[in-house]
Amino acid sequence: MTSAFLFVIALGLAAALVVLWRNTRLAARAEAIRTYPLPRGLYDKLREKFPHLTLKDCQLVGHGLRHFFLAHLKSGRKFVSMPSVVADELWHEFILHTKSYEQFCMQAFGRFMHHTPAVVLGSASLSNAGLRRCWWYACREEHIDPRKPTRLPLLFALDAKLEIPGGFRYVPDCNRLRGEDAAGSPVVYCGGDFASAGIDGGTEGFDDASGAEGGDGGSGCGGGCGGGGD
Repeated sequence: MTSAFLFVIALGLAAALVVLWRNTRLAARAEAIRTYPLPRGLYDKLREKFPHLTLKDCQLVGHGLRHFFLAHLKSGRKFVSMPSVVADELWHEFILHTKSYEQFCMQAFGRFMHHTPAVVLGSASLSNAGLRRCWWYACREEHIDPRKPTRLPLLFALDAKLEIPGGFRYVPDCNRLRGEDAAGSPVVYCGGDFASAGIDGGTEGFDDASGAEGGDGGSGCGGGCGGGGD
């Protein structure tokens, strides 16, 4: 074998080892997100805010919050926006347990993940990109087609399912009832809109995966942030 041929083989092996290492690290971080124990008393705080929630309801919210964290990880730690008022509240309470939250972030992302309030699709392009990204990975986590959903991923269904006051309501099918603006009825957001450029003229954040562990935290976001920026 020539030295050039051996060099090519060595490069190929090195590349394969890098891919294996990245995949192994991604799997370890995803497992940390799925299994990290939430601080004791966190659900009690959530029930103070929403007294009608049962313990089972709170556990469901916790499951949805983990899906949000997985979306941030699997997008390459890019900017993702929170689509649920109740999951956002649990996230906020988690952050108040500063030592535990910092430890979680280091295990899950290798850096701190910052918090901003929940949002819906609107005029802010950065938030829209973050929501589209969150929608894409939340759907993928539950084996839902993000372009043609037949049901909602848990994270986008939580507020309506748990009857959260002021929560965000989504439906999967745009042909169903859309905005109910009249007489105090709740506004309904359409899951299919995430694949449409009709909201803000683009679809940034939708199916833009660059591989987990990549990126710098998301456009306009700065290193280490997610879910809304610094």
